[in-house]
Amino acid sequence: MFKKDLTPGAKSKVKSSAQRAIRAKAIETYPRLEPYMDEIMPKKEQIDLVKVPDRVSLYVLGSTPLFWQHMDDPLIPHLSLVHKYPQCFDRIRIDRGAIRFVLSGAALMVPGLTSPGGRLPDPSVKEDDKEANDGYGGKELQAGDIVVVEAEGKENACLVGVLKMSTKDMKEKKKGVGLENGHYLGDGLWNLSL
Repeated sequence: MFKKDLTPGAKSKVKSSAQRAIRAKAIETYPRLEPYMDEIMPKKEQIDLVKVPDRVSLYVLGSTPLFWQHMDDPLIPHLSLVHKYPQCFDRIRIDRGAIRFVLSGAALMVPGLTSPGGRLPDPSVKEDDKEANDGYGGKELQAGDIVVVEAEGKENACLVGVLKMSTKDMKEKKKGVGLENGHYLGDGLWNLSL
């Protein structure tokens, strides 16, 4: 979605009532963010809306991007927010071979997730067994869920987007497009100068 460099469009202040709605929507979508919301979106600070090409709205605090939204789609966290609070989002992991494709803007294909270096949630592992599930959770993710994609051997996430198929289907079919139109490291949204 953001393969080309972007130029920020009009910047406008978000009304306090709209800020409260954005804050509530973010907590509803990402419940694990709630303890950190006062740091992310302080109640007394001004949130701005930056229009980006392709009908994308980017919510920023000062010069820090927080969330982006395509038309009426759900709020999706910017990678800088994901890097700061990685434990607050559902995660999956790709193997080393898929990294270069993801960073060039290609759709994330299922074989990069189901290979030995990839990780998908495992419902047979209890949620509180941190060592066994590597922090990838125990519940299956559904098509339409927003997910953060980490890379094998790397510290920070490289992609965030919406799943095209459930993790259960990925494990069964082992082929197809798992995620497309995400925001990845080095794309136009990442390089956008505010």
